[in-house]
Amino acid sequence: MSFDVKNVLFNLSAADGVSGEESCAAKYALKYLQNYTDDCYIKNGNVIGNFGKRKSGVPHILIDAHVDQIGLIVTNIYESGFIGFSNVGGVDRRLLPAQQVYIHGRKKLAGVVCSTPPHLCGSDSKINKIEDFYIDTGMSYKALSDIVDLGDRITFASMPKELLNNRITGPALDDRSGIVSILYALELLRNQKYECSFSVVFSAQEELGERGAKIAAFDIDPDIALAVDVSFAYCLGDREYECGKMGQGPMIGISPSLSREISDKLIEISKNENIPYQLEVMNGLTSTNADQFSVNRTGCKACTVSIPLKYMHTPSEIIQIDDVENTGRLIAAYIRSLSNV
Repeated sequence: MSFDVKNVLFNLSAADGVSGEESCAAKYALKYLQNYTDDCYIKNGNVIGNFGKRKSGVPHILIDAHVDQIGLIVTNIYESGFIGFSNVGGVDRRLLPAQQVYIHGRKKLAGVVCSTPPHLCGSDSKINKIEDFYIDTGMSYKALSDIVDLGDRITFASMPKELLNNRITGPALDDRSGIVSILYALELLRNQKYECSFSVVFSAQEELGERGAKIAAFDIDPDIALAVDVSFAYCLGDREYECGKMGQGPMIGISPSLSREISDKLIEISKNENIPYQLEVMNGLTSTNADQFSVNRTGCKACTVSIPLKYMHTPSEIIQIDDVENTGRLIAAYIRSLSNV
């Protein structure tokens, strides 16, 4: 098989795509998707690819992973030359001091979030409000204003790296790892026959309230939708029953807001195909695109399939490649299972 999961993960993790400005990451994702269908395009920020023709009595499936990432946005340029900013998505303020960042202005500009040395902090250990942080580029107000505008996006200057035990750390693995699992499923399906039709969506603005998923689902109008995202992997000190375990396969969602029929089918397929899996039980909404899919138009059967991930919404998220591959295997097997419906 020519599809190199690790290489694709590295490429997509390194692509810039803060919510609302996903075009760079979207173009990368579209380039990969073009290997599997000629019917693919970018529409309203969403990357969409269509497979097969709809048939009476056979469901049309939507397979989704979001392409956007958390980040920051320029809100002020001070006469002192410092940049004020706010968050785009759920950024943890505790991580901000001394972070290296890139401002995506007329050209890509490096900067550092200001950090008071511990010698000067005194005993006050409170976390600043985000409006009390500033970015230092070393430039004057005039020079900075020629490059940076209000509203420019800011990303953390972090690059993907390989760890031991088949793991990768890097930015935007939420949810570029989900995209890679879908691409891997398409690779597995490349020379196989299936009767159902389906659409792949790499959706925009998930971190702003699942906005891209909402418009994509309305446009596509699927019968079944799978939201492929990440969820919390167990770390030391966490409550184990609330987390997945890295290396133990995709987390199949079970929730009052999801279709138990689809959850049970995914469990059945995992057992039959010897795909490791674990369950993710939620008591209401899922905080994924599945929340939009299940109430689209007159509703559709929706479920989540999540990849265990450590250190969510940080510049150093961690996933295990085995989980990405097994998620792809499950997606491919599910599509094949609908051939005889």
